Amino acid sequence: MTDSTMTPNDAFSSASSVSDGSGGDVASLLSHAREDARQQQLPFAGSLTPVDAWRLVQLGAATLVDVRTNEERKFVGHVPDSQHVAWATGTALTRNPRFVKEFESKLKDKAAVFLLLCRSGKRSAAAAEALSKAGFVNVFNITEGFEGEINETQQRGQLGGWRLHSLPWVQD
Repeated sequence: MTDSTMTPNDAFSSASSVSDGSGGDVASLLSHAREDARQQQLPFAGSLTPVDAWRLVQLGAATLVDVRTNEERKFVGHVPDSQHVAWATGTALTRNPRFVKEFESKLKDKAAVFLLLCRSGKRSAAAAEALSKAGFVNVFNITEGFEGEINETQQRGQLGGWRLHSLPWVQD
């Protein structure tokens, strides 16, 4: 089967019987995310919580791709062994016009399952939409991002996010 005839479900069908240890499996996690995406009319495959995203990475069913800037990864922290393709660059968050081409160059398989992570889940959603338009059929946004939403006192890290869930991360 070639990529052009592969359905979105084919990309994870071989891993669908892998248990996540809590009674669910890869296919059910992704199917649930897809159904939510259909209901919300998202322009990409779907969204997953940080905990579910990490579960898929641990099972070898998905590749985590950090779309934050180099500066964010260095000074705020990043997930070990994650891939990196910046959606925006610099402290001004200037949109990277080569994002899709860089992603395609680094992560060639358009049918593979990719989980995108940014600071709060907004840039990664935009990146997921751009990649879906470019033919990547299994691109999922990680809700809450790495740091979560900003709270009423203008601070991040207390309203969700990868770090708040005590998932693996390191800082340079």
